[in-house]
Amino acid sequence: MKMGSSNDKDAVKAQYASSKGLDTRINFHNVYSTNKMGFGPWLISNYEIEEGMKVLELGTGTGDMWKGQGGLIAKCDKLVLSDFSEGMIDTARKNVGEHANVEYKQIDVQNIPFEDNSFDIVIANMMLYHVPDIDKAVSEIRRVLKDDGVFYSATYGERNFNDIIAEWFGLIGENYDPNHLFTLQNGGDILGKEFADIEVRRYEDSLRVTNIDDLADYLQSLKALHGIGSMGRDEILKMLTLHEEDGVINLPKEYGTFIVRGIK
Repeated sequence: MKMGSSNDKDAVKAQYASSKGLDTRINFHNVYSTNKMGFGPWLISNYEIEEGMKVLELGTGTGDMWKGQGGLIAKCDKLVLSDFSEGMIDTARKNVGEHANVEYKQIDVQNIPFEDNSFDIVIANMMLYHVPDIDKAVSEIRRVLKDDGVFYSATYGERNFNDIIAEWFGLIGENYDPNHLFTLQNGGDILGKEFADIEVRRYEDSLRVTNIDDLADYLQSLKALHGIGSMGRDEILKMLTLHEEDGVINLPKEYGTFIVRGIK
């Protein structure tokens, strides 16, 4: 299963070249999500990291999830925080800081530069749907993961808030390009080619937006919503206002993680 054109790849590079746009999206969810635990802390609460383990995170982004997790980091014999974007690695290094057991590395998940059976845990959150060759990526993850290791991979579902927004704005075809290459619905089939035991855990959450200007900023940062990016600000705000109820816009969120064991 492959991501399509070079334009797709260019859009992903543009969206993740620096942390600015990602920070906008993270901050938006932090403010308006109804589940105040936060997706990052919830993901970490699922990790079974024991003393002396070797851990690889692919697509670490800003490294925000690891901030304040000194105790968990200290458990690791080695923690490799990696990303395809060099700019993200620089930001992660600033956010997480220097630790004797932490390595920052630029890595393409389709060609992981480690030996077979190197890691007890591999993590790849919210990123496999961007990979041109997902099957190759999963094969590489399986290769570097120990036979009794665990792979964690968070993603979203196919009935999420951006799908609802697209319906509101009548976005179809080139104006809306949802990335459903690796979702909570189809990810199990993809992972099942390399792994035997696949569990899905869902994170219960929604958005309760009380400032439509913030929602407009967020939507304009999403590359999938091409049609909104080309609209005028006033037009965007007018459309969003139609869906306010008592000054609030409520939107569904469908997020979760795969917890994968049992190498085939």
